[in-house]
Amino acid sequence: MAARGHVQDPNDRRLRPIYDYLDNGNNKMAIQQADKLLKKHKDLHCAKVLKAIGLQRTGKQDEAYTLAQEVAALEPTDDNSLQALTILYREMHRPELVTKLYEAAVKKVPNSEEYHSHLFMAYARVGEYKKMQQAGMALYKIVPKNPYYFWSVMSLIMQSISAQDENLSKTMFLPLAERMVEKMVKEDKIEAEAEVELYYMILERLEKYKEALDVVRGKLGEKLTSELQSRENKCMAMYKKLRRWPECNALSRRLLLKNSDDWQFYITYFDSVFQLIDESWTPPPEEEHSLEGEVHYTVEQVVTFIEERIMEESKSSRPLRGPYLAKLELIRRLRYRGCNDEYKLGDPEELMFQYFKKFGDKPCCFTDLKVFVDLLPSSQYTKFVGQLLEVIPLAAAAEGEMALPPDIKALQQHLCVVQLSRLLGLYHAMEKKQKLAVVRELMARYRHGLEFGKSCLKTELQFSDYYCLLAVHLLLDLWLEGEETAVWQCLSLLEEGLSHSPSNAQFKLLLIRIYCRLGAFEPVAELYSSLDAKHIQHDTIGYLLTRYAEALGHYAAASQSCNFALRFFHSNQKDTSEYIIQAYKYGAFEKIPEFIAFRNRLNSSLHFAQVRTERMLLDLLLEANISTSLEESIKSMSLSPEEDDIPWKDLRDNRDLTVLFNWDPKDRDISEDHRKLSLEEETLWLRIRSLTLRLISGLPTLSHTIQPKNSEKTAENGVSSKIDPIRSLLQQLEAAVDSGKKFLEQKIQYPVLGPPPTRMAGFFSNGSCQCQTSLFYLVSDIYELDTNGLEDSTEIQERIGNSFKSLVERLTDLFNKCKGDLIEVRDGTLKTHPNLLENLVFFVETISIALWVSSYCDSVLRPFKSNLQKKKKKKKDSSVTMPPVFTHFLDYVTELQTLTSSVIDHMKGLEIILTALKLEELSLKDTLLLQEEKKFTKTVQGKVQSSYHHSVQEIGELLKKRLDTIKKLKI
Repeated sequence: MAARGHVQDPNDRRLRPIYDYLDNGNNKMAIQQADKLLKKHKDLHCAKVLKAIGLQRTGKQDEAYTLAQEVAALEPTDDNSLQALTILYREMHRPELVTKLYEAAVKKVPNSEEYHSHLFMAYARVGEYKKMQQAGMALYKIVPKNPYYFWSVMSLIMQSISAQDENLSKTMFLPLAERMVEKMVKEDKIEAEAEVELYYMILERLEKYKEALDVVRGKLGEKLTSELQSRENKCMAMYKKLRRWPECNALSRRLLLKNSDDWQFYITYFDSVFQLIDESWTPPPEEEHSLEGEVHYTVEQVVTFIEERIMEESKSSRPLRGPYLAKLELIRRLRYRGCNDEYKLGDPEELMFQYFKKFGDKPCCFTDLKVFVDLLPSSQYTKFVGQLLEVIPLAAAAEGEMALPPDIKALQQHLCVVQLSRLLGLYHAMEKKQKLAVVRELMARYRHGLEFGKSCLKTELQFSDYYCLLAVHLLLDLWLEGEETAVWQCLSLLEEGLSHSPSNAQFKLLLIRIYCRLGAFEPVAELYSSLDAKHIQHDTIGYLLTRYAEALGHYAAASQSCNFALRFFHSNQKDTSEYIIQAYKYGAFEKIPEFIAFRNRLNSSLHFAQVRTERMLLDLLLEANISTSLEESIKSMSLSPEEDDIPWKDLRDNRDLTVLFNWDPKDRDISEDHRKLSLEEETLWLRIRSLTLRLISGLPTLSHTIQPKNSEKTAENGVSSKIDPIRSLLQQLEAAVDSGKKFLEQKIQYPVLGPPPTRMAGFFSNGSCQCQTSLFYLVSDIYELDTNGLEDSTEIQERIGNSFKSLVERLTDLFNKCKGDLIEVRDGTLKTHPNLLENLVFFVETISIALWVSSYCDSVLRPFKSNLQKKKKKKKDSSVTMPPVFTHFLDYVTELQTLTSSVIDHMKGLEIILTALKLEELSLKDTLLLQEEKKFTKTVQGKVQSSYHHSVQEIGELLKKRLDTIKKLKI
């Protein structure tokens, strides 16, 4: 525990055993030890708090909170109690209580530097910027140290950032912060670099770029030393803002003379030159060109400068890529301006060839040249690749055999050419036979390349891994063209690659995508876990897991994957507060707005909203069987139909859609349009799911009305009735569904390794959408029956009866779309039908909603029936007829039971078929497959079979639960 290291308290010896127990996770012993101590020393507040920590950690939150508040009410000022309470409140996720604690402590000990700084940090945790400003100044008055003064200044900047009114930010908070810093500048009290950074930040936010430039170039700028070229970078940023292109150009030129390999300065240099050319700038006569020295303002000067850099590089002991790439960049810019022929810079093809000769053995060579391939005419692609191949020293063991690289350098060169061939579309233009021949060649080269990596550690990648990846990409092309065996070869090659290179994330990511496309989730969970995704990756690549887990019937894994993601998102809030506090402590003020923006970005994450919604729907699906348990589940989730906590306007798509390596040409790659369309689709699907969840959460609010007529009157008198939110949500759901259908009419095809499509298309096509919407309309009708009573409600009863009939028909139709073999063997090839699995999952969800709605119907009709039976007994009149709605409901429940039983029987049949499927009998006769590949093919087919078996079992178990509940539905 943090509290004991520096505490000089006479009670420290008595408390130490409790600290030790808590540190070792022995919370029960800590509670017992605290009780013993409290019997002897009733006034030992810290023992009470430590007991509360033990209670909190053993799940007794209410007792812990009561004990903590008893101590807090006494307003303790001893260090032990305050620190222990801080730890407890943090574990309770109640940082606002820490502020009250230290507010009281500061009042009692007004001159304590420690308590004042603790109070400041407590305000920082809850984002109370105004109080932080006041606390910072109070601290500075007690102990006049610069950091405390600048804490207060930074808190003003934070008020300006968080202000809703931008005008208020620029007219009040920032000018006040500026005056506070200027006061310190005039008094010559600026001591640290962080203080200059803060001054620069204020001026930049006030758009006083000239003043900011003066600060950086002046005496204060001399303190900017912690980062390399910190002053120059800040000057450059201000010159750009002020559009002072001569200075921009001269500074970037000067920096390139120092380091001709810094790419960012080449970009600034080119940008500034062309700005000066466009403005027809000329240097002033008999004066310095600019504050930063000589300026280049003609293309001739630029060409000469770049040629000089290349000449300089040739004398350098270390080869530099920058000057050569700068020449290609200049050609591209001149060509864009339509004036390339005027300045003989050379043929791009020849320049790229020379670049390859110099740097082809570096893995970065491909990514460098990738940017400039559009300079090559398409007619020259084949010639260019042939030219590159000629300079690679490949050696054939015997005549007619494949020429293989003798060392790693030659292997890297050849890999670069293969990647360029794919990028230039040479492989895409091939026939099927040619593609298969290339796959064979690439795999032979891959296996040969493994010889160079025999000494590699398990955590290192093999030098030839890219050959295997490229072969898989070619096979994926064939699969999309209808070659069914290609996908199994993809999986086999990737599994083989992973066996040699267990840490290759690309192999794992590709396996995840392909297994999911085939409807097999079981191997995916293990693969994702082995990726060991860290922190922000739960948001950027988490979608690969959460999109498919539940959709493919792996409910337990879905629950687990949602928990992983949610744990990260929830800890983000707490963690970011700690980062902010550390930034204040160490004066890294410029990082604080970044941390705040990072937190906001995660809070507005599309993936966060999706996981939250799907997790709650999943919990209801797994836990809520009847209306009472549904009500309890909804209560525990704090769900309300009226509340929508998704920030629709600020949703951020943080998915990394380029996480998978891709060598496709531009026209086949993921475009900006694909990203926008995918975000639109994901948002529409999220809206449908969110509205479905809110509609379900509204069911328990429609409790049976004891005096039916009254609720109708209250609605008439202008007070909203309970059904109003449900009807409003139904209208919104209809609108969202319409938008979804319109979106799908576009028939968008994403690239195979682009964003995965949502489940929306299946939801509409299999009839789940119509079923679920009808169920919610039925709720509205039942409520109407409840409020109006049975008399004079013949029309409503008839409507309800028709709804029951059409629902059974729709559910039967949905079940028919679930029929068929999940895995079938056709011509010795395995073919999966993941859409049948997705339909089954939708069926389970729809039948669950039907059950909850039926449970509500039951709660409404049961009292009516008992009242009628009482009347019958009183009057002893057998002529009291039962309204038709009871018969309709009973028929509906019976049919629901029969249908669910049929589906369970179907699931049992599927399980038997999957178990009986003997994969080893499949004829792996393809001549392409080596013995090694056959082994891996058998493995992947086994994994797919096992995954489908698992899905069928989990779906079947859930359906059995639903059937047991349906049997209990008797009025």
